[in-house]
Amino acid sequence: MDAAKDRSLPVGHDHSPGEAFASVRALTRALVAALSDADATIQSMEDASPAKWHLAHTTWFFETFVLRDHLPGYKLFDDAWPFLFNSYYEAEGPRHARPQRGMLSRPSLDEVLAYRAHVDEHIGQVAWREDLAALIELGLHHEQQHQELLLTDIKHALSLNPLAPAYGAPADRPPAAAGPIDWHPHDGGRHRVGHRRAGFAFDNEGPAHDVLIEPFALARRLVTNGEWEEFIADGGYRNPALWLSDGWAWVVSREIAVPLYWQDDAAFTLAGLQPRDAHAPATHLSFYEADAFATWAGHRLPTEFEWEVAAASEDARAGNQLDAAQAVHPGGSPGLFGDCWQWTRSAYLPYPRYRPAAGAVGEYNGKFMSGQCVLKGASCATPRGHSRATYRNFFPPEKRWQFTGVRLAKDL
Repeated sequence: MDAAKDRSLPVGHDHSPGEAFASVRALTRALVAALSDADATIQSMEDASPAKWHLAHTTWFFETFVLRDHLPGYKLFDDAWPFLFNSYYEAEGPRHARPQRGMLSRPSLDEVLAYRAHVDEHIGQVAWREDLAALIELGLHHEQQHQELLLTDIKHALSLNPLAPAYGAPADRPPAAAGPIDWHPHDGGRHRVGHRRAGFAFDNEGPAHDVLIEPFALARRLVTNGEWEEFIADGGYRNPALWLSDGWAWVVSREIAVPLYWQDDAAFTLAGLQPRDAHAPATHLSFYEADAFATWAGHRLPTEFEWEVAAASEDARAGNQLDAAQAVHPGGSPGLFGDCWQWTRSAYLPYPRYRPAAGAVGEYNGKFMSGQCVLKGASCATPRGHSRATYRNFFPPEKRWQFTGVRLAKDL
C-alpha cells in the first residue's frame, strides 16, 4: 500500500472547507485501498464495525445533515440506505442493529465507494456556504474519529484469522529507546480547563471552568512492554489486591492474563505478527489493567484535568500520529501526544453548565456520559491535527481494542 501522498490536512487551519473536505475524505479512501470486499465486510465483535460500514456511515452523516437538510432538490442516493448506515441517532428513526452490521454483504464495497463519490460531488455545491461551515467541520472531525476506528476494527478482525495477515507494511520509524521513568512536576493550583480558544471543539470539551488541582507529577513517557512483562511476572494478573472489584471480576470471568494481542514473545500488529519490543509503549489495555498496574507500581493514573494542565504548552500535532494509510504501531515518542490514548482516573461526566446541541447532532456525545472513563492525548492511529489538550476521548473501563496505554502520575 503506497499512500504517502494521502496526507490529511488539519481541519480548521489555513485551508478552505473544500480542501479540508477533500483531504479527509481521500485519507479514508486510502485506508481501505488494500482491503478486499470480504475484508471490508467482516465484523469481528459487537464493538467493532466493518470497514465498509465506516465508509458508508461517514458518508451518511454528510448526506443526511448537510445535503438532505440544506441542498434544495437533493435526492438520496438510495432511500433504503439511511436505515443501514445510521449509527445511534434516535432522532433519525430506526436503524439496522449494530451487532448485525457484518451481515451486510450488500451493498458491495464498490457500491459504497460510488455512494461516497456521489455525496462528495454534491458537497461541492455547498462547501462554500458560511452557514454550513460549522456543520461540515463537525462532519470532518467525525470522519477522522472513524478513520481511527476503521484501523483498530480491521486490526481486531485480522487478528482472528489464523494466518495472521498484515494490513500493510510497518511504518518507517526508528526503534524505541525508553529509559527510566522521569517525572514532570506541577505545582497545582487553580486552573481554567475546557475549550476556550478559537477553533473547533466537540461540545463535551466545554464549557470552560475552573478546577483546583493539588501538586502532582506526570511521567514523561508511557509504560513500556518490558515494564508490563515485569508486572505479569510478579503475579499482577493473579493478585486481587491490585484490582478494583469490577476489574478483578473481569479478569477472572474473562481469564485475562496478558494485554490484548500478546502471543508469547510476539504481538499481533497491523503489520501482522511481530516480535514484541520491550521498549515500546504497552498498548491495548483496559482501564482496569491500567489502574491495577499503577497500583502495583506504587503510583496512580492522572485525572483528566491534571493531564490537560500538563499538556497546555505541548504541541498536540507532535509525536507518533496518523499521517497516511499505513500499518501504524506505538513506537515510543516524546511528549504527551501520540502512540497511545492514555487512561485517566476521571469518569466521563458533563462539565458544569454543559448543554448538548439541539437536534439530532446533540446525540453525538452527551448521552454517553454514564459508565465510561476519559482518555487523553492521541494514538498512532489518530489523524494528526485531530486532537488537542482539551479533547475528551471516552470508553467503558473493560474495552481495550483501541490503542490505549498508561502514563503514570503521583502526588507531591
